Amino acid sequence: MKKPACVLILALLSSSVLFGQGAQIALIPAEKQAVIDALCANLEGEYIFPEITEKYVRTLRDNLRSGKYDRIGRPEEFAASVTDDLMSVHKDRHLSVRFNPGWVKNERGRKELDADAIRLQERRDRTTNYGFNEIKILPGNIGYLKLNAFSYDTKAQDAAVGAMAFLAGVDALIIDLRSNGGGSPEMVQFLCSYFLDNPRQHLNSFSYKDQDKLTQYWTYTYLPGKRLDKIGLYLLTSGQTFSAAEEFAYNLKNLERATVIGETTGGGAHDNKFVVLTDNFYMSLPFARAVNPVTKTNWEEVGVEPDIKVSRDKALETALVLASKRLAEQEKDPGFKAYYQWQLDAYDAALNPAPISEATLRSCVGTYGPRTITLENGALIYQREGQAKRRMTALGDGCFAVDGNDNFRLRFLKEGGRIVAVEGYTPAGVADKHLRDK
Repeated sequence: MKKPACVLILALLSSSVLFGQGAQIALIPAEKQAVIDALCANLEGEYIFPEITEKYVRTLRDNLRSGKYDRIGRPEEFAASVTDDLMSVHKDRHLSVRFNPGWVKNERGRKELDADAIRLQERRDRTTNYGFNEIKILPGNIGYLKLNAFSYDTKAQDAAVGAMAFLAGVDALIIDLRSNGGGSPEMVQFLCSYFLDNPRQHLNSFSYKDQDKLTQYWTYTYLPGKRLDKIGLYLLTSGQTFSAAEEFAYNLKNLERATVIGETTGGGAHDNKFVVLTDNFYMSLPFARAVNPVTKTNWEEVGVEPDIKVSRDKALETALVLASKRLAEQEKDPGFKAYYQWQLDAYDAALNPAPISEATLRSCVGTYGPRTITLENGALIYQREGQAKRRMTALGDGCFAVDGNDNFRLRFLKEGGRIVAVEGYTPAGVADKHLRDK
């Protein structure tokens, strides 16, 4: 979780020279000493665990004194070496040392750069829709939101309100956090509030080195639009899911409001800021730690463990199966129950494809009145007279879905072990049968 001003400057620099890719800077012993001194002073001033701070400082000063860094000439290598040494003491993924003289120069003159930096960051945020990268409603009335960031920009709340309005009528919702590296805890708070009803609920707190200081995050009493606090909620995660995105998943999982599906997340639970060390180096300094009101701890180092652990490339299909299965099981109306079961069959076939031999596929090839079935590149292809070709996906028991038409499927009918007809059907069970041409 990074502070907004620092994010602005980093974004501004992303289109310029980063990490010493311009003219080489000679790294002299005095600057190495200055980096270590400033690093230790900042750790001692604000790092959240005093007992770990002592170990960090002792390791860095011992390494400097012993000459470990003497032979390092490249500043990038020095920054990486110092970061590795910190991680060897305690793996805090929000703690690092970085070489970037351009960033340092701009940070020191940030008051003059703020207006330009803000305009540039606002444009960057707008072009990515403030992290709301994809919003759609999938068959079975299941909403899908691909959320790639928790933006600090205040306009991100408008994007969130718009997204939630679009999804207001879904029966279940999947939020994809697999590429989300974090961001604003305030946006986490705002978006979590849509999935929890009143009275207000405690989501998370941040504690600091100063034990008298505490920041709490609670759900909002009032929100624009409709809350989705009753529908099934599924969160997709990967090893890239980090920081604020982990908090979002951790909050809702521990409040038993969401099912987390995918991979264990990255394991970064600290809030951090960027601090200048010398003319050429700066650090990422964790200064606060998350404390969940349910677990009394957080996800630092261990990550958020999924409720259903699958590889990231199987997470969406797994969520679709689980969501449609629950909807079908809970539905009382026969028509809607058939509708949800219809979608479940398709999603289950995508997740667990039915193995069909080439000989079986070839036995389906033929003309059935106005319908023609061919075999192309190992897949059956359906075409009705005057219409485009469509790929068929096996659902089992001689039934196939047809790409591009979620409300129509084909069933092959046999007599004496031989396919004699094909039957089209819908979720309502309407059949349209055609005999196979001789």
